[in-house]
Amino acid sequence: MTSYATSTTRAEMSELRRLKALLPPELQSWVMVEGATTVNPPLITAEEIGKDQVEIQIDLIRWEQLAIDQRNLLFWHEVARIQNDTIPKDGWEMAALAIGLGGAVGELWVQDGLLLLLALGLCGVSGYRLFQKNNNERTVREAIDADEKAIALATRFGYSLPNAYKSLGSALKALIDQTPKKRQRGKYEARLEALKRSAAKAKAKAKGSRPEL
Repeated sequence: MTSYATSTTRAEMSELRRLKALLPPELQSWVMVEGATTVNPPLITAEEIGKDQVEIQIDLIRWEQLAIDQRNLLFWHEVARIQNDTIPKDGWEMAALAIGLGGAVGELWVQDGLLLLLALGLCGVSGYRLFQKNNNERTVREAIDADEKAIALATRFGYSLPNAYKSLGSALKALIDQTPKKRQRGKYEARLEALKRSAAKAKAKAKGSRPEL
């Protein structure tokens, strides 16, 4: 008799294989799809794990609570982030900031002006990069751009344009309902409003392109 744990593992592996098949052919050789192993992971995220290698990680427990169409569009959103080159890279900024601060303190002690300027310069560059990474307006704009590309990917895989918009919209509504943190919920709400505007434009464009009878 198959145990519950065994059947769950098989279902998770089957879902990961299904998602892997949803990758565009040009990404399949260097993008991995894995279940998240950290404590309290995000529902889905992508990150660079090495040179020319990216991993999409999914919290499969929460993932199973979504409908298939919702999963697909959220997955293609992450794929779009990879294609847009907006996923986190190997983080050197925190290490550089720590080195720069340590160097600045050390050079103050030995009073070497040139090395002090170099250490402060390193602090400035790494600090600015960290600011860019965590800039809320920029991350929301990048997410909205990825949503637009996810819609295009969905149509590439056989979705009609209205169904693609509907599926992503319902997925974002589900994420809004599940997210207690106000800041993160605000990002989902901004994406949903942008998606509604985009859907309205697409609908108007399609209606205007129909020939008069």
